[in-house]
Amino acid sequence: MSEGKLAGQFFDAAIGLLQRVRDEEAPAIEAAGTLIADTVADGGRLFAFGAGHSSLAAQDLVYRAGSLALMNLLAVPGAVGVDVMPATLGSALERVDGLASAVLGSSPARSGDLLVVISLSGRNALPVEMAMSARALGLKVIGVTSVVYASETASRHASGTYLKDHCDVVLDSKIAIGDAELSLDTIPAPFASASTVVTSALLQSVMATAAGVLADRGFEPPLLRSGNVDGGLEWNDRVFKEYGDRIFYWQR
Repeated sequence: MSEGKLAGQFFDAAIGLLQRVRDEEAPAIEAAGTLIADTVADGGRLFAFGAGHSSLAAQDLVYRAGSLALMNLLAVPGAVGVDVMPATLGSALERVDGLASAVLGSSPARSGDLLVVISLSGRNALPVEMAMSARALGLKVIGVTSVVYASETASRHASGTYLKDHCDVVLDSKIAIGDAELSLDTIPAPFASASTVVTSALLQSVMATAAGVLADRGFEPPLLRSGNVDGGLEWNDRVFKEYGDRIFYWQR
């Protein structure tokens, strides 16, 4: 089989997943975008969390051109990506009880804020506890996960629950268990992951919805511009100064 044919198959698989998410998750996308708009309009702050590769989609929302300036990364040391050595440590930390509560308790998050929790499987202790702890503190929680994992895998949290069980809104990425879209008889393992593509697109659709809801209500969405276009840095500096008390990645 030619490499070009495999590439085309992956694109087809990713496009198919994006179409499913667009069509099947439209009500949840609308609800999530409205919840974010409510939080912004009410003076709340926005946070995003994901461990391992799920952190990529969280980081894609933070300090990003065309996105809301109020979105802050809630980072768990050692679990933000694959930069920790060894990389397997990050996966191990996802299964540690108590870590999420400690991180959230020392963060600036407070009642009235909103947290986006991203976990493909939604089964590990860290994302489950993060959502549970956030709601206990009075935060709204949007969960992004593949719901099918809850029916075909065992929870790794002491409660036996999954991320989807502790959210105000759940966004289902539709990713199959194992996160690999392609297979061949000549290759012993499935390959070509699509979760980052789909999850990032899903969340960008939510942010677009939030911006539209705010505009419909007469609020100017606090959006960032690219620093690589003329006037972008000046625009962003104005937004940072206006919303500085709700932005934690900016040097005041």
